[in-house]
Amino acid sequence: MIDSNLAQCIVESATDFAIITLDVDGRITSWNPGAVNLLGWSPAQAIGQHGRLFFTPEDQAAGSPEDEMSRAAQEGRALDERFHMRTDGSRFWGSGLMMPLQDRSGFVKIVRDRTREREAERSLATLTDALPGFVFQADTDGHIVQINERYREYTGRADEDLLGDRWLETIHPDHRERTQEAWAEAVSSGTAFNHTFSVAGRDGSYRCFSCRGLPQTDDDGRILRWIATCIDVENEAQARATLEKLNLSLEHAVTDQGEALAESFKILQAEVAERERIEETLRQSQKMEAIGQLTGGVAHDFNNLLTVILGSIDLLKRPNLSEEKRERYVHAIAETAQRAAKLTNQLLAFARRQPLQAEAFDVAERLRKDEEMLRSVSGSRVKLELDIRCEPCIVEADPTQFDTAMLNMAVNARDAMGGEGQLRIVVEERDGIPATRGHAAVQGKFIAVMVTDTGAGISEADLPRIFEPFFTTKDVGHGTGLGLSQVFGFAKQSGGEINIESKAGAGATFILYLPHAEAKPLNQLTDVSPPTDLHADEARCVLLVEDNQLVGEFASQLVSDLGYGNIWVSSAQDALALVEAEPERFDIVFTDVVMPGISGVELAETLRSRFPKLPVVLTSGYSHVLAAEGTHGFELLQKPYTAEGLARALRTARQPNGIRS
Repeated sequence: MIDSNLAQCIVESATDFAIITLDVDGRITSWNPGAVNLLGWSPAQAIGQHGRLFFTPEDQAAGSPEDEMSRAAQEGRALDERFHMRTDGSRFWGSGLMMPLQDRSGFVKIVRDRTREREAERSLATLTDALPGFVFQADTDGHIVQINERYREYTGRADEDLLGDRWLETIHPDHRERTQEAWAEAVSSGTAFNHTFSVAGRDGSYRCFSCRGLPQTDDDGRILRWIATCIDVENEAQARATLEKLNLSLEHAVTDQGEALAESFKILQAEVAERERIEETLRQSQKMEAIGQLTGGVAHDFNNLLTVILGSIDLLKRPNLSEEKRERYVHAIAETAQRAAKLTNQLLAFARRQPLQAEAFDVAERLRKDEEMLRSVSGSRVKLELDIRCEPCIVEADPTQFDTAMLNMAVNARDAMGGEGQLRIVVEERDGIPATRGHAAVQGKFIAVMVTDTGAGISEADLPRIFEPFFTTKDVGHGTGLGLSQVFGFAKQSGGEINIESKAGAGATFILYLPHAEAKPLNQLTDVSPPTDLHADEARCVLLVEDNQLVGEFASQLVSDLGYGNIWVSSAQDALALVEAEPERFDIVFTDVVMPGISGVELAETLRSRFPKLPVVLTSGYSHVLAAEGTHGFELLQKPYTAEGLARALRTARQPNGIRS
């Protein structure tokens, strides 16, 4: 069981949502500040009570708290939305996510207040029913999955007679084929659907409707669903037909009809604007659902990692600790911190926010060097086969991230095959990327790396979610669900793509596309082992620029321990002033990237223009500028960094070619 004080330390910064841990019997073991703010009970009042404390009486009577724990234990997570109770007896609509702790000693539950969002959704539902037309939602293949009440009322049909493709049956026979083709073209190309056609009412008569359908996409441009609205334009259609029949010489009649028609179109434009607002509200609501899932996954994994770190620190504080135990706890902290760093890198890779060190390299050569590693992670019962069909196979990408992507795909294939089967990797040139997941085809030369396994394959239901962060079909505790997310982010950020070909029971093929590069490899694979002596061989002064006090103090001590003198400032403005006053004082500038005011990249660019011989090393845990534009030719040390990594970066920067062109 996790100690309550330890768990509270882990989540003390979360004040906007409740994070609660429970033991296997459902008794509350920790209660964070967010739980106090949201639910009202203090930790002293809540800890030791059963988790049904904040469930409504009717949910308690129905056994909902116990059902939720059972579902979380069996399925790895339990999502629910229901009313929750506060200590003052008031209720709020909350979204809850419960997951088992990794050691199966209990559960963690995250609760977020969605009262306002629910009210907005209910108002939205009322508003869509009040629109002068139909609203419907379709899946990524264009099949209708949801309709509004006005659609049912007008056609006189139930859901089962309109969902799927049966809505086409309500369209006038003269318009049906043309409408079906236009809808199929929009869904295939991912472009807006704009079409006008007649729809049969419950009495058999037809009215003219103008329909507009838009794809709803995630932040990476993948189509999630379609939302369409159809507005009754029968009067406008009649007006247009009348105008066409009128003799153009009847100027007054034409003018009168034209003014009426213009007024009708003004009304229609207002309705379209309202429709677009509704569509945007729907998108935002669904994005919040995805963010909630991601937040829960991050909290779960980091809680487990921080449990090891904080627990080991507590044990290290014990007096008379043997050297063997001290080394064991220090090793546990270091190993767990490295796992946490890897987790954040995987999240940044999926979000395409990790700066890539792109260079031209030969995929075939890289895979041959990685072959032994791939065989090792795949296991002795997996037969690995490399089939290289292009020589050389030059791409422009980050070679380290490429290695990680191949490792993730190999591990995924191994697990899909249960550790036994055949893993085949084929490399070849291809002209373009085919249309996939709602994206149009891409022209150009690419190197395709196909990873095929003989495993169980991927079900049709799981295929659309396979690259989502924290989505996994593995048992709880076996995999984070971030491996394929890294592959997806790496491919997208490199200007490529990742496709899947799979059916349940027939294995899977992942096809990684990377842009072909005409140039020869710029950098050959070299030994990057750390120097044996981490200390500076002569007195040097480093100018540290870091706005975070804790990190700045730590970096200053670390640089001193490496044998360098240093001065630490908290802003780029102060750093510029020091260098301007004493240009010869500093040998290296080591600066954070994300800072208030002048950024680290802007500081580095300014120093390079004014003091071209002064080396600059950048450091960052995340920067949208670096992710989008690269390192601007400067050395980059990723956070979190070690003493070994910092020593290597400073030594590299001091070399004559330390600053890259």
